Amino acid sequence: MQVIDRAPSERPLVVASNRLPFIFKRTDRGLERQPSPGGLVSALDPVLRSRSGSWIGWPGDKHPMGEELAPVDDQYKIFPIALTAEEIEHYYHGLSNRTLWPLFHSMPVRADFNERDWHVYARVNNEFGERIAAVAAHASLIWIHDYHLMLTPRHVRQQRPDSLVAFFLHIPFPPHDIFRLLPWDRELMRGLLACDLVGFHIPNYARNFLDCAERCLGARVNTEDMIVEYGGHATQVAALPIGIDFDRFDKLAREAPVGDYGAEQRLVLGVDRLDYTKGIPARIRAFERLLEDHPEHIGKVALLQIAVPSRSRVAEYRELKSLIDELVGRINGRFGRADWVPIRYLHQSFSQPQLAGIYRDADVALVTPLRDGMNLVAKEYVACQVEDPGVLVLSRMTGAAATMREALLVNPYDLEGTAAAIHRAVTMGEAERASRIAALRHREERDDVEAWVTAFLAAADEAHPTMRPISDADLETWLGTYLKQHRLALFLDYDGTLTPIVDHPSQAKLSKTMRSRLDRCASRTDTDVAIVSGRAVDEVRSLVKHTDLIYVGNHGFEIVGGGMERFAHEDLAHFRERIVALADDLDRA
Repeated sequence: MQVIDRAPSERPLVVASNRLPFIFKRTDRGLERQPSPGGLVSALDPVLRSRSGSWIGWPGDKHPMGEELAPVDDQYKIFPIALTAEEIEHYYHGLSNRTLWPLFHSMPVRADFNERDWHVYARVNNEFGERIAAVAAHASLIWIHDYHLMLTPRHVRQQRPDSLVAFFLHIPFPPHDIFRLLPWDRELMRGLLACDLVGFHIPNYARNFLDCAERCLGARVNTEDMIVEYGGHATQVAALPIGIDFDRFDKLAREAPVGDYGAEQRLVLGVDRLDYTKGIPARIRAFERLLEDHPEHIGKVALLQIAVPSRSRVAEYRELKSLIDELVGRINGRFGRADWVPIRYLHQSFSQPQLAGIYRDADVALVTPLRDGMNLVAKEYVACQVEDPGVLVLSRMTGAAATMREALLVNPYDLEGTAAAIHRAVTMGEAERASRIAALRHREERDDVEAWVTAFLAAADEAHPTMRPISDADLETWLGTYLKQHRLALFLDYDGTLTPIVDHPSQAKLSKTMRSRLDRCASRTDTDVAIVSGRAVDEVRSLVKHTDLIYVGNHGFEIVGGGMERFAHEDLAHFRERIVALADDLDRA
C-alpha cells in the first residue's frame, strides 16, 4: 500500500505549555473543567481541532491524580503532565517564578538562585521533552511556549532530530548584563537554540537574545537576517507580537450593561494581576501626585484599581498586597470626602464580560507596569472603546508600547510625568481622543491573536535558516576586540600542521611559504608562538631554525625559548632508558 504524506499544513500540530488549555473549578457538581479565558487558547483551539493535534501541559494542582483528560468530541488530544508537590514547589514556584520571572523582567534583586530549584526545573523539562517526543512522530510542528520550558526543545531535538521545533517567549528577554547573572545561562541558551524558530514579542527582545547567544555561547550570529548558528544547527529568530481576540472584546463591550461610577465623574482604570512587575504602588502614588498638583480633580476624578489575586502563598505577594492596602487607605483618608472616594481598590477576579463593560466605561486606562512582555490589558481596553472614546496611558516598559504609538507613553518610575499624563488624558478633547483610539483599534483589529497564530505558523513553515560562509569580517568581529585587550598564544604542531604528513619524519620540511607565514606571526608584538612536537626539542628547533619561538619537545617533557630557563621533566631520563630498551626489543623481534 502506498503511503501518501500529508502537507505540513494538514499534519498534526503539537503544542506544549506549562498549563493545559483549561482550568479546574469546584462547583456544586464537583470539580469541573472550564476553558482558560486567554486569547491564546481560543486562537490555538481551532487550529488543533483542524489538524487533530495535541496539547501537552500540567493540569494544575487541583487536578485529582488519575483523572482521564480528553475532550468530549476528541478532536484533539490532551496529554497531562502530573507534577509532584516537590516539582510544583521547585520547578513552578521556584526556578520559573522566583528566578526566571524577576530576572527576565529586569529585576535581578528579586531573583533567587537556588541549585535545587534548577535541578528540578531541568528534570521537569526533561519529562515534558519525553512526552512531546512520544506523541510527535508525525507532527508538522512542535510548538513550545514560555519560560517554564526553556530546556525542553533540546530534549525534543535529541529524540526527534528531524522534527520542526518552535518556541515562543511570552515575557521579555533581558539584555546580556542581566541574563548572565543566571548561573545556568548557557544551559538555557542551548535549550532554545535547539529550535528551528524562536519568537519574541518585539525586536528589542529578539536583539537581546541574539546578543546573549553570541556572548554567552560564542554562537555565530547574523543580526541582519536574525539567524543563530550553534553546534551545527541554525535557528531563525523572529519578532512576532501577540494580539487579542479583538472581535470578542468588541462584542462583549457592546453587550455589557452600563455601570454606575458616579455622575459627572471621570474614571481612571487600572487592571492587573497582583504582581510586583505591574507597578501598582507607583501608579497609586502617581495618582496621589495628580491630586496634589491638580486639586481641581478632587471630587471629579477617581481611580478604580482592580488587582486580580495571584500567588498568595508567596510572601512577596502578600507584602505587596499589604503595601497597596496601606497606600489606598492613606490616600483615601487624605483626600476623600463624604460623597467621593479617590481610589476604589478591588482585590478580586472579574469575568471577561464584566471587564469588557468596565473597560468601555473607563475614561482613562492607566496601564503602567514597571516591565511587561506585551501587556494585553492595554489591547483589551482599546478593543472595548466602542462608545465615548477613552485615552490609553501606557508604560514605555511594555512590549505593547512598541506598536501602540497613539497612547500617552510614560515612564512608570517618573511619578511627576505619569501624573501629568493622567491630567492630559482626563482633560483631552473628544476629537483627539477619537483620533487616537481609532488608530489603535484599527491596528489591534488587524493584528489580533488569530493573525499572530497565522504569522507564527507561516514563519515556522519557512524556518529553514542557513548561515553564509565565515568571512574575514566575522573573524574580526569575534576576535578583534578581544585580541586588542589580551596577548594571543599560538600553539602549532610541526608534523602535519607546519609540514604535510610524509612517509618518514626526515622528509618533513618547512616550505618557503609556511616559513614566511611563521615569520610574520613571530614578528607580532602581541603574539607568542610555540611549536609543540613529539620530536626531541633540539631536533624540532634545528628544523624550524627560528630563535624567537618557544619550542616544546617530547609532548611537553622539554621546553626551551621564550626567555625561560630550559625545562626538562625529572622523569625524562627514565623514559629515555625505557625507549632505548623498547627499540632494542623491536630490533630483535
